[in-house]
Amino acid sequence: MDISRRNFLQTGGVAVAGSIILPPFMQSCHKIQISSNVKVYLDHFEVSADILQKVVAAAMSKGGDYADLYFEHKTTNNLGLEDGEVNRAFSNVDFGVGIRVLKGDQTGFAYSETITPEAMLNAAKMAANIANTNSSFKGGGLAEKIPSDYYRIAQKWEDVSVKDKVPFVQKINDRVFSLDKKVIRVNAYLNDESAYSLFYNSEGRLTYDYRPMVSFSVVCVMEKDGQIENSYSARSFRKGFEFLTAGLVEELAQDVVNKTNILFEAIKPKAGEMPVVMGAGGSGILLHEAIGHTFEADFNRKGTSIFSDKMGKKVAESFVNIIDDGTLEHNRGSINIDDEGNDTQKTYLVKDGVLNSYIHDRISSNFYKVAPTGNGRRESFRHIPIPRMRATYMENGSATKEDIIKDVGYGVYVDNFSNGEVKIGAGDFTFFVKSGYLIEKGKLTQPIKDINIIGNGPQALADITMAASDFAIDNGTWMCGKDGQSVPVTCGLPSVLVKKLTVGGIS
Repeated sequence: MDISRRNFLQTGGVAVAGSIILPPFMQSCHKIQISSNVKVYLDHFEVSADILQKVVAAAMSKGGDYADLYFEHKTTNNLGLEDGEVNRAFSNVDFGVGIRVLKGDQTGFAYSETITPEAMLNAAKMAANIANTNSSFKGGGLAEKIPSDYYRIAQKWEDVSVKDKVPFVQKINDRVFSLDKKVIRVNAYLNDESAYSLFYNSEGRLTYDYRPMVSFSVVCVMEKDGQIENSYSARSFRKGFEFLTAGLVEELAQDVVNKTNILFEAIKPKAGEMPVVMGAGGSGILLHEAIGHTFEADFNRKGTSIFSDKMGKKVAESFVNIIDDGTLEHNRGSINIDDEGNDTQKTYLVKDGVLNSYIHDRISSNFYKVAPTGNGRRESFRHIPIPRMRATYMENGSATKEDIIKDVGYGVYVDNFSNGEVKIGAGDFTFFVKSGYLIEKGKLTQPIKDINIIGNGPQALADITMAASDFAIDNGTWMCGKDGQSVPVTCGLPSVLVKKLTVGGIS
């Protein structure tokens, strides 16, 4: 979806040649005392505090209100198994700096894949073009911010060889085949990532982060009497090499075999409106797609979200508490700082059924005159930060899963989703359900598969009538796409009853 109404300039690679006349005070910057913490990151990117100040001064030279620098060095490694052996491997290194200038609600942006003073000054000049007046910027000084650490690791991925990782990928293939004679094919994938970032802005804030990530996924294909079915299981965390264990291999293998086996007996239910029980964990996609996006402040600031006039108003039953959280330890969606240098936090979007907060970046928090929520995120240094979710979930209710199912005469129970999408303005959504169960007279009966759940986010939120105390986070490989950018996220939910949604099955 294309939702941006801000004008921005962008250049790739080394910025075009040019010269910038720095303010006199920047032409002879004094030596700045810095701590060993931040020096590690300055040395990593081969920049100094003096250079950071010069580049920010250049970015502000035409009268911008604010400027920031976002340095990133990311290394990714991928292993793939097909036809019984690990036969694919590749790595990628990404490195550069994004320079942003704000003037009112307009954004000037440029990036450089070469971090030299000349390249950064030229990119800063291009970003500065969003403003067109002379600047009297006097510099923001330097104030270090040591971030929290929500994903301490034992061994970095850059210190692990391919030969150390291959056995785990091979073992999951062998284990899946050993669990069921119907298995005819297994695909397995291991992806790891190490990302260093350094942030500095015109207010003098200087901070940094190291972000590990690992994803281990497996696809199982089975055949029974000519019928072929497949399913998928994955785990993803901000962890190091210690993530890979024999226990993880067993967990994934058992999970994917069970999910695939269910499909042989599954049917498609009759289509129509009916109660839907959303199972704990992956059903959190309901919060992410149908509700979370409509809480992102850029949509509300522009009046395109249905929630733009509902701050402080009741939007759900009083037992409903919805959170967007960047502080869950080792969680895929967690961040120590956001990509605007702000502290991450746990934010109640809905508190006791009342809309409590939007999801903010710098621009929207200034517009609404509230503190940032730590949700300014970007795909890479090549992108501008925008309001994005992290880990979005609902807190426990007081019922049990069994109580909720007993309350349904005829409906469906769903807990295994593959994707979803939403129209932000109206809040209309569609989810594709891989598997679940039919509910008849308060009991789970026939397995179901390959159906769509269709509804309206605000209405679905209002229609949550029961919530269980079995909250779970889905630690799969969720990615969120918005405005041409993708970022890692997670979602979670206790089992809940939505009293009416449209189920697309057989008519």
